Amino acid sequence: MVEFHSTTICGVKKDGVTAIAGDGQVTMGESVIFKGSAKKVRRIYGDRVVLGFAGSVSDAFSLSEKFEGMLNKFSGNLMRSAVELAETWRDGRAGKLDALMIVADAGTMLIISGSGEVIEPDDGIAAIGSGGNYALAAARALTQNTDYDAQTIATKSLKIASEICVYTNDNIICETV
Repeated sequence: MVEFHSTTICGVKKDGVTAIAGDGQVTMGESVIFKGSAKKVRRIYGDRVVLGFAGSVSDAFSLSEKFEGMLNKFSGNLMRSAVELAETWRDGRAGKLDALMIVADAGTMLIISGSGEVIEPDDGIAAIGSGGNYALAAARALTQNTDYDAQTIATKSLKIASEICVYTNDNIICETV
């Protein structure tokens, strides 16, 4: 079975704005760039929530659809939707998905895994995917040492990750909330 995966997503919460940026690369196996312009960051729930996903493509779509369903069920309450989604893994209703998401609304940013974990980053910075550690380090450095806004930090962090990680490109999409 050929698997499609790899990407980098970075979320930055600063001065009341949260930005989530993602690259556009889809890698087939370990050595083939299958697509360079995939959109892995999008707005949902009437544009009030931003979501960025990484991992196996089909699992990432499945995880984002499950989350969006919970968001609709719980009237846009981000935390409750994430916790209820995680509950589906604890009670055995969901199989493990090889995917991660960063989701954010006006007040909260979370990392949600395809195995039922929900994490709120301590410092308002989150990064996932192949180049996630590179983007995380860049975002922390830019946050601590510049006056850039959240969108600029998220975008520049992805650009830096794309220069280091072979599974990340510089076709960057950034959405804010």
